[in-house]
Amino acid sequence: MTKRIGHVTGGSLAEGLVMRLDSHIPLEQIKTGKFVCIVGATYKFFSLITDLTLELTNPDILLYPPAAEEVLLQTILKQRDMYATAVLRPMLMLGGDNKPVPVKTIPSHFADVFEANKRDVALIFGDEHDVSNRYFSIGNPLDMNTPVCLDLDRLTERSNGIFGKTGTGKTFLTRLILAGLINKDKAVNLIFDMHSEYGLQARKEGPGNAFVKGLKTLFADRVAIFSLDPESTRRRGGMPDVTITLSYQSVNVEDILSLQDELNLHATAVEAAYLISAKYKKNWLAVLLTQGDTLKEFAQELGAHPESIAALYRKLKRIERLPFLTPTYQPADQSVIDQMMEYIDRGINIIIEFGNHSSTFVYLLVANIITRRIHQEYIRKTELFLGAPGQAPEPKKLLITIEEAHKFLNTQAARQTIFGTIAREMRKYYVSLLIVDQRPSCIDQEILSQIGTKVVAQLNDERDIQAVLTGSSNASALRSVLATLDSKKQVLLLGHAVAMPVVVETREYNEEFYRAVAPMVTAKQINEFVAELF
Repeated sequence: MTKRIGHVTGGSLAEGLVMRLDSHIPLEQIKTGKFVCIVGATYKFFSLITDLTLELTNPDILLYPPAAEEVLLQTILKQRDMYATAVLRPMLMLGGDNKPVPVKTIPSHFADVFEANKRDVALIFGDEHDVSNRYFSIGNPLDMNTPVCLDLDRLTERSNGIFGKTGTGKTFLTRLILAGLINKDKAVNLIFDMHSEYGLQARKEGPGNAFVKGLKTLFADRVAIFSLDPESTRRRGGMPDVTITLSYQSVNVEDILSLQDELNLHATAVEAAYLISAKYKKNWLAVLLTQGDTLKEFAQELGAHPESIAALYRKLKRIERLPFLTPTYQPADQSVIDQMMEYIDRGINIIIEFGNHSSTFVYLLVANIITRRIHQEYIRKTELFLGAPGQAPEPKKLLITIEEAHKFLNTQAARQTIFGTIAREMRKYYVSLLIVDQRPSCIDQEILSQIGTKVVAQLNDERDIQAVLTGSSNASALRSVLATLDSKKQVLLLGHAVAMPVVVETREYNEEFYRAVAPMVTAKQINEFVAELF
């Protein structure tokens, strides 16, 4: 049994339990977010510390506090009259069958409280070395050296989110989780890499000029780079597997909807786009951009307001400056989407690098175009599989990672764009999202309520904290835990892929991690592989 730290003196199931801290336990070693166990007569209750309070048996002590040199008096007072209490929030309870169940009762007065041990953590969160191959260590509980694991099978059942204010290491966390998914082969990943941080290498978190390995470097044969800017990829020491080229015919009006705020497009301009699309179908954008001096006549032809057409033309004219978007139609059998589906069907993860085309406008436009087409392909594949079980192959799980998620999933865009559709479908067509964002309060509340697992780094804005806890039980207790997170390498895990909310210090992304997830190929293995070929 681990070290006892106190005993239960009161509380309730709704508000949490109160623990009196043992006098010999240094108060400053007890932190909010710490994982503890309450041992009752029948059950063991796994709990989080959510608050700490200083208490006195007699307020008169404050009138005549002991001096620093009165050590004996201080010791006596600490043993009887001055003490600390902690609020414990039971999250799970364990009976004689060793199966965790939701908390439906509470322990009695004076039940002992212990620090959790390694066996407790493994029992609740799983073991990375379990034969099921479903668990991935993401870090350790506070003041413990034992791994907390995400259940990757459950993680890939729903869309998920990584949240935190700027500078808290969201990209680091995302790369860590993606490496786990690739290592365990639990889903194929499609990553929209806005700042080229996931593929080859990225600057290490913190001071200095050190770099860490990207996913392509770790998993060379299981990751492909599709680049919008191949020159940028080559300058950074890599070679793109595919250069992305899209045609104007790839752009739908729906792809423009998420650009309304970015382009300051009025609703009437969007309506004008629909009018053009209704007449010219897939050629609507190419037709619009060739109008130039004939915009007024073009508007009359469509029955649209001239100023709306002119505004739409001006805002979308910048598309002509994008070298990867061409007016020339590409045959379907040569399209980049078909190449992506070929890679996905083979289980190869895709990183879409933007290089120097890293503006929000380009990111939103390209992510919408590609995701909409990929989703259509997945609908087709899913219907074939369900219509002919045993004949058509089951689609592979696809997890799409997007940064700046509030741009795609704000209240207006979420109802009209492909990302809102995917989030609401709950992986109905084998596609889910991993959204990365610093402003969860700007994401549609309905979408946030559908997020299965949340990895939450430090947030300071009260609206963001409230938003990220949408749909979570014990939200009030977790709010106080969130407020005490360090700005780096501490996160609150909660949701579908973890048995209970827990604060962890995140795993280091270093050489030890590289060896764990992507062991180096030995000369012997190379020789065996060559022998098999010949």
